[in-house]
Amino acid sequence: MNIVYMSILLGSVFLLQSVLGFLQVRNFVKVFRKMCKKGKVLIGKNPKKFRAGTLLLLNIDAQANITHAEIMTGVTIFARFKKLASIEGKSLPLLASDYDELSKFNKLTCECILNAYRNFINFKTGKMSREDLDTSTNFLSLPVFSLWKNQLVSKFSEVKRRIEL
Repeated sequence: MNIVYMSILLGSVFLLQSVLGFLQVRNFVKVFRKMCKKGKVLIGKNPKKFRAGTLLLLNIDAQANITHAEIMTGVTIFARFKKLASIEGKSLPLLASDYDELSKFNKLTCECILNAYRNFINFKTGKMSREDLDTSTNFLSLPVFSLWKNQLVSKFSEVKRRIEL
């Protein structure tokens, strides 16, 4: 009977997390669409697995001045976007190159600003990489999977050698 209750509890927690994760994604889409209506949007990201991650959305004009900024920081699915008025009206290249100005922000926000600036430069020079566009996590690239893959490849090679003999 205990296993049934544990299964129901785990299923409920998983379902709750899925619903709240969906609401967070919906919040991102809402804010992103609202900002797209105002002009070009740059995304600066600093994803973390077990610590607070940060996502920064910047509206910029033709001269790379920041017209509107929103930031989402947090560990949980309860994180929501908040206005970051302290960088509005500033030039993104000047902000990213000014150590004194960047030191006013926490480390996560600084990394997001620098990531957004890197994306801006890559876009302007036509050097956007797949990494800049792809935010997914490839779980198969984790070390444990690489280890298993190497072990399987060596076993298959060994079996193949035995068959050929």
